Amino acid sequence: MDQSRVPVLEALAAYRRRGDLSFTPPGHKQGRGVDPRVLEIMGGDVFRDDVMVMNGLDDRLQSNGVLEEAQQLMAEAVGAEQAFFSTCGSSLSIKSAMLSVAGPGERLLVARNAHKSVISALILSGVEPVWVHGDWDGDLHMSYPPTPEAVEEAFRAAPDAKGLLVASPVDYGTCADLAGINEVCRRFGRTFIVDEAWGAHLPFHDDLPEWGVNIGADLCVTSVHKMGNGLEQSSVFHLQGDRVDPAVLKAREDLLGTTSPSTLIYAALDGWRRQMVEHGKDLLDRALELAASARAEIGKTHGLWVLDKENTGAFDVDPLKLVIDVSGLGVDGYHASDWLREHCHVNFSLSDHRRVSAEITVADGDETVGALLDALRALSSARDLRPAARIDVPEPGELELEVAMLPRDAFFGRVEIVPTGQAAGRIAAELVTPYPPGAPALCPGEIITEPVLSYLTTGLDGGMDIPDASDPTLKTLRVVAE
Repeated sequence: MDQSRVPVLEALAAYRRRGDLSFTPPGHKQGRGVDPRVLEIMGGDVFRDDVMVMNGLDDRLQSNGVLEEAQQLMAEAVGAEQAFFSTCGSSLSIKSAMLSVAGPGERLLVARNAHKSVISALILSGVEPVWVHGDWDGDLHMSYPPTPEAVEEAFRAAPDAKGLLVASPVDYGTCADLAGINEVCRRFGRTFIVDEAWGAHLPFHDDLPEWGVNIGADLCVTSVHKMGNGLEQSSVFHLQGDRVDPAVLKAREDLLGTTSPSTLIYAALDGWRRQMVEHGKDLLDRALELAASARAEIGKTHGLWVLDKENTGAFDVDPLKLVIDVSGLGVDGYHASDWLREHCHVNFSLSDHRRVSAEITVADGDETVGALLDALRALSSARDLRPAARIDVPEPGELELEVAMLPRDAFFGRVEIVPTGQAAGRIAAELVTPYPPGAPALCPGEIITEPVLSYLTTGLDGGMDIPDASDPTLKTLRVVAE
């Protein structure tokens, strides 16, 4: 295919040239009805280009195939057989992928460090998870993606499992041995789903970690808004092979997705694909150089160091993900992030009890990386830092909770609200998720333990964000009624 083509953008330009007058949604009518005070901040172009695909970019029957061609171009660009655009983020894409592989009452191997969207899919579908745990690093207090050996052990214990879902890279930039895991899935004849929300850039440079499609995974989900140039909520799921029926995948996406997708998101996806095919190697060369220089400078900064492949137990690490340990300054990541935002106007992505993270992308240059380094140097020399909070981080194995019920049954069943101090030994009926990274510490159906409660309550007091708990103070928890 001609990768210089951008069907969505071309159709949008044609729409402008024709000067079509639409009596369809969106009701702002290309911005004509928008409050001028809104236009002053947002600008008129965002509204002018916010048009429908059907009876807008394309005709009533979408006979010009604008979206279809854009998706085919994306698939070819990354080496997949088919690609599907999502304007509801990878949270929807992951749900669609999972529901295409396993259904109510069936089992699926799931890496326990999965994003909360995976748990939401389990709740919606009635699929029974068989947790696969990664190796726990007791020194760094973090978990790595599961190994091929752990996956094989899980398949032997649950031979009826329909497949496996693993996230790689995770929020910390650590990556799984996807090729090794895929070989295990092939031997057991099972479907392999990779949540590569943080990996949209991986297909476009050989010095980046392996891309799931290249090693033979069946379904790979990417969030282009994370490490690419997509707008927020832009996601693509990529399909290859015959283990997942594309008609089933599309039906699951139709079931969960919006009937009013954003042309703005489609257009940005289309343009990003062309940019990466034509210039991605050079752009990523530059980003990798910037990230390497930033790592070296951070390593010279008092009290700071950066996670990499050599100082962790991870199979691989995305070099564009700068995960910076600030514990040497006697501060926790939560308040370090707050200090950097307040004093330096620099925002960081992830923060936990000892780390903050920053992503270097093709959008960065000497000026932005220089500002990042200046902010970190200012943090290193600051005298007004709040001392690190005391957080009871679990020991190895203490986050591996026993599953007593299906997540769906626990979430939708009879519940009661109990004081958190009395919740140990009860079955959780809600998600409780430190965010970011968004991997739930408690999932519906799991038996609550004292170490996890202590981790969550001390974490909340120490600055952790737990946005999905029914009681934001964590004084109470929803548990399955006895």
